Amino acid sequence: MNLRDLQYLVAVADHRHFRKAAEACFVSQPTLSTQIKKLEVELGVALIERRPGNVMLTTAGAEIVDRARAMLRGAEDIEAIARRAQSPESGSLRVGLFPTLAPYLLPHVVPTIHERFPDLELLLVEEKSEEILADLSDGSLDAGLLALPIHAERMHEEFLFEEDFVLAVPSGHPLAQVEGPIPVSVIAGESVLLLEDGHCLRDQALAVCHLAGASERSGFRATSLETLRQMVAAGVGVTLLPRLAVSAPVAPYDSITLVEFSEPVPRRRIAMVWRESSAFGALLAELAPMFRDLPAGLVDRGSN
Repeated sequence: MNLRDLQYLVAVADHRHFRKAAEACFVSQPTLSTQIKKLEVELGVALIERRPGNVMLTTAGAEIVDRARAMLRGAEDIEAIARRAQSPESGSLRVGLFPTLAPYLLPHVVPTIHERFPDLELLLVEEKSEEILADLSDGSLDAGLLALPIHAERMHEEFLFEEDFVLAVPSGHPLAQVEGPIPVSVIAGESVLLLEDGHCLRDQALAVCHLAGASERSGFRATSLETLRQMVAAGVGVTLLPRLAVSAPVAPYDSITLVEFSEPVPRRRIAMVWRESSAFGALLAELAPMFRDLPAGLVDRGSN
């Protein structure tokens, strides 16, 4: 029994017609019929009921076709893995990004990556940081963009950039009238709108709040940055937003004023992370600078 014979059998199951199955497999009908007969002899069981104008699978044949489909898919996966190992730039690469970064970073980098690697299938997965790390560890993802620090063994970290936070306040808020950068301490006493548990941005914003003497607004936790933005626009409170999330191509809100912080500016540090044993290490090392090379003024690409 070989994969080609299983391919012929699956084709007959799909087309219910020997001639059409043979055409789909690019062989003559006698060749296909002969190979399926040999397969039946080898297995010692009839796989197909042959009637004039009506081809049917036997009960055993239907079960074997199900297994054959799985085997053929497995063989295709093996071939894809081998092709990817020979030429990583023409394979598929699975990259995870967390939700408060992905939609704001990707418009800046995907066109460049596609131009540099036109045959690379970049599969982008948006997940919370904890899930990205778990998927990296079990091989479901090839790389992840994460906020530092991370706590994972046998992972390579390639620092990309630091991204400032800005303060988003309703346009009628007293801080909206302040000119020039302000110290973080001015948010002392403010009730800050934050994301729900599981978002790394929540932890980062909480750290800033605790440092500045601010507190989280009770009774509300957003599921996304866009929800936070809407709540600020509605005058419910203030929040911290990362620079990329308030920069073009993101459209500004007329009812929101963005206030810059003075030094030391609260920031988050972003890195590309992949397994030290990854077969894509060389390719990922080439991709990392493309995720770092953003328009001037958006991020700080200083040293790690």
